[in-house]
Amino acid sequence: METNSSEVRVVSIIGPTASGKTGLSIALAKGLAQLGQKAEIVNADAYQMYRLMDVGTAKASASEQAAVPHHMLDIIDPDETMSVARFQKLAREEISKLQSQGIRPILVGGSGLYARAVIDDISFPGTDPKVRSQLERRAEHEGAGALYDELKRKDPEAAERMDPHNARRTIRALEVIEITGRPYSASLPRYRYVIPSVQIGLDLPREELDRRIDIRTEQMREQGFVDEVRRIRPQLGVTASRALGYSQIEAYLDGEMSEDEAFADIAQKTKRLARKQMGWFGRDPRIHWLNALDKDLVEKTLDIVSRADAGEFDEADAHVNDHHVTHHLGNIANQ
Repeated sequence: METNSSEVRVVSIIGPTASGKTGLSIALAKGLAQLGQKAEIVNADAYQMYRLMDVGTAKASASEQAAVPHHMLDIIDPDETMSVARFQKLAREEISKLQSQGIRPILVGGSGLYARAVIDDISFPGTDPKVRSQLERRAEHEGAGALYDELKRKDPEAAERMDPHNARRTIRALEVIEITGRPYSASLPRYRYVIPSVQIGLDLPREELDRRIDIRTEQMREQGFVDEVRRIRPQLGVTASRALGYSQIEAYLDGEMSEDEAFADIAQKTKRLARKQMGWFGRDPRIHWLNALDKDLVEKTLDIVSRADAGEFDEADAHVNDHHVTHHLGNIANQ
C-alpha cells in the first residue's frame, strides 16, 4: 500500500493518560513501514518537551525512541516556558520537514489543546500591556457590564459565547480586537484542519483506566521519581512545575506529606485529569474512537488511516458545527 507523500495525512493519536498512546504510535509506525510508508512520532504532550523530566511525564523509553524516531521531546530546559503558540510554530515546522522527506508524522499526546493547535485552525494573538491596562482600568471604573456591552457591539458572536460576568475574558476579547483590528471570534478555535489529518482516539472502561493509572503511578515510584524531582527541583520553572506529580513530590521532600500520601494524591489527581481529558476529546466529532483493549487495535488503526488517505472522511471535516466548543476552551487566546 505505497502512498504518495502528498496524499498522506498526519495521524494524531489522542486519549487520556495511561490509555496506551505511545504503544499504539510505535506499533502503527512499524505497521506502516511494513506497507512501504515511513512514519515518525511527533510529541504533543505539554511536559514531555522538557529535558530531565522523564519519569514524571511518562516519556517514551530509550528503547521505544530507538524503535521509532521521536521529535519534539527534550527540546527545552525545565526553567524555560513553553506556550501553546510557541509549540504550534515548532511542531508545524517539524511536521513540514518530515513531510518534505516523505515521512508521515504521527502526532501523539494527551494534551488536547496542544494536539489541536498543530492541526486545526487556531490562532494565538499577542498581547499589548498598554491596551490591557487601559481596559482593566475601565473595568474598575465602568464595570464589567459596560465592557461586555461594548463587546456585543463590536463582536456579537464572541459576546454570545461568553459569560457577561467574566471581566477577564471580556477584556481579553476587546484587547485582541484592538490589537488585530479583527473580531475576537476570528481567532477562536475551529474544528477545521489546516494540515490534512486523521485523529485516532483511544477509549477504555473507567475501571481499567483507573487500574492502569495506579500501576503507572507505582512504576513512577519504582523508577525513581522522587530522585528525579530532588535532582531537577532547583531548575523547575513556573510552567514545568505544573506537570502533575511534581508538586506532590516537592511537598513530600518538604515534609508536608508522607511518600505514600504523595503518590496516592498523584494517582487520584491523574484519574481526575483523565476524566477531563475525555471530556475535552469527546467534543470533537472527527475523532475515530477505538477500544484500547481491542486485540485488533493496530489493524483497525491502519484501516482508518488508509481510508483517510483515500479521502473517505473529508466530508466530516467540512460540516462540523464548532459553535459550542469555545465555551469549554476558557482563555485559549491567552495561551
